[in-house]
Amino acid sequence: MRGRFDEQLEELNNSLIEMGALIERAIARVTKAIENQDVEEAKAVMDSDDEIDDKEKDIESRCLKLLISQQPVARDLAQVSTALKMITDMERIGDQASDISELCIYLSNQIYIKTFDHIPKMAAATTKMVKESIEAFVKKDLDLARAVIAYDDVVDELFISVRKVLVEIVHENPENGEQAFDILQIAKYYERIGDHAVNIAEWVIFSITGKHKNKQVF
Repeated sequence: MRGRFDEQLEELNNSLIEMGALIERAIARVTKAIENQDVEEAKAVMDSDDEIDDKEKDIESRCLKLLISQQPVARDLAQVSTALKMITDMERIGDQASDISELCIYLSNQIYIKTFDHIPKMAAATTKMVKESIEAFVKKDLDLARAVIAYDDVVDELFISVRKVLVEIVHENPENGEQAFDILQIAKYYERIGDHAVNIAEWVIFSITGKHKNKQVF
């Protein structure tokens, strides 16, 4: 019985890795779409959100079957419940990529008021956080989960830099205000992706220690 349960946990981990790969790809593709003002690429990212949603449902089903068909001990229960929490944040990351795509399409026929190197940096930072938060869960790596949380400062600092530049641009030329707001919104979506990765890392810590945000749960 225990052997089959461990196999199912391994399958669950593999599904989480697959879902992680989907959202990492969505982040990469939408960032490329922004840089190249590529409408087709942006639409492809929006279409791929259905695949992410389907993967969330598949993992949710796996988790529920594990809870119903097996008799997990407290630590196993924490791992399965953590997976359920993780996929909620992972699905929302897919939503954020779609939201960025919509703005990318809207801006596709406009000349950018400035070339932003901060946006690709935010994308790289958030992708790193997403990948490592899932890796921390699979490997039960407490230090890596904590490192993901700490790395969110990098994303926050990049967002502040983007906002500062945009404020200066609008101050010099108020006519740029509408596009500046749209670009700021794009940066905000990336920041939110970082926040979701932090949420995942916090749940990973819970699955290992029984604590969530320093509160003992089990």
